Amino acid sequence: MATELWYLFPVATAIATIAMASGVGGAIFFSPLFILVLGLDAQVAIGTALLTELFGFSSGLVAYFRSKLIDFKLGKDILKFSIPAAIIGTLVSSYIPSDFLKALFGIGILYIGIQIYRSYSKEVNEHKSGKNQFEKENYETTLIDSRNQVYHYTYCNKPRARLFGFIGGAFVGLISVGLGELLDYHLVSKCKVPTPVAVGTAIFCVVITVLVASSGHFYEFFFNSEEGVMDQVVNVVTFTIPGVLIGGQLGPRLQKILPEKYLKVGFSVLFAFIGILMLTILFI
Repeated sequence: MATELWYLFPVATAIATIAMASGVGGAIFFSPLFILVLGLDAQVAIGTALLTELFGFSSGLVAYFRSKLIDFKLGKDILKFSIPAAIIGTLVSSYIPSDFLKALFGIGILYIGIQIYRSYSKEVNEHKSGKNQFEKENYETTLIDSRNQVYHYTYCNKPRARLFGFIGGAFVGLISVGLGELLDYHLVSKCKVPTPVAVGTAIFCVVITVLVASSGHFYEFFFNSEEGVMDQVVNVVTFTIPGVLIGGQLGPRLQKILPEKYLKVGFSVLFAFIGILMLTILFI
C-alpha cells in the first residue's frame, strides 16, 4: 500500500459528497486530480476515475433509494435514450478528438451554470411579485419520501428531456461525463422538479448508463493494460473507494439539511467551476 497517498481518502470523501448532493459525475473531478497531481497517464486516470465514480454513485444510489427520492418512471424514460447513446459514444470515441469534446463540454456546462442561476433569479422575482402562485395546483406527479415529505412536480417537455438523455449518454460514452449535469439542468431549471428528486433520479440514470457504457473501457483497462499499471490503480483506489463509499452516504444527507434555494445557487456555481476547470485543463 502506498501510504503517501493517504490524502486521497478525505479528498475522495469530499468529492463524492459534492457529487451525490448535486448529481454531477465525480469523474470530472477525479480525472484532473489523477492527471495533474498524481501524474498518471490520461487513459489510466480516466479508467481509475470511472471505477472510483461507479463505487461512489452506487453508494449514493442506495442512499437515495432508501430515502425514496428516485422517480423510477421518469428515470426509465431517460434510460431508453441514454443507454443506446452511451454505447454509440463508446464505439466512436476513438474516432473523435477528445480535446474537442472536452472543450465542447466545458463551454456547454459553463453555459448551463449561467442558465441555472438565471432561472433561479427569475423564480425569486416571480415569487416576490406573486406571479407563480396560481401554478401550484397543476402538477402531474406526487412523490412522498421516507420522511413523509411530499413533492409535487411535472415531468415537462419530454422530447427535450429525452434529447438531453441521448446527448448526455453519448458524452458518457465519449468522455465519461455529461448525463447528470444535463438532467439536473432540465429537471431543476426547466421542469421545476424538486432538487432532491431531480438529483436522486439523475444519479439512478447515471449509474446504469455508466455501468453499461464503461464495460468496454473496463475490459481494456483490466485485461490489456501495460505491466505495472494495475499496481498504480490499486494504490489509488485503496484510498478513493472507501472515501467515495462514505461520501455517497453523506451527500444525500447534506442535501436534506440545505435549503433548496442554496442548492440551486450551488448548482450554478459548481457547473460554472466545472466548465472553467475542463477548459483550463486543455491549456495546461
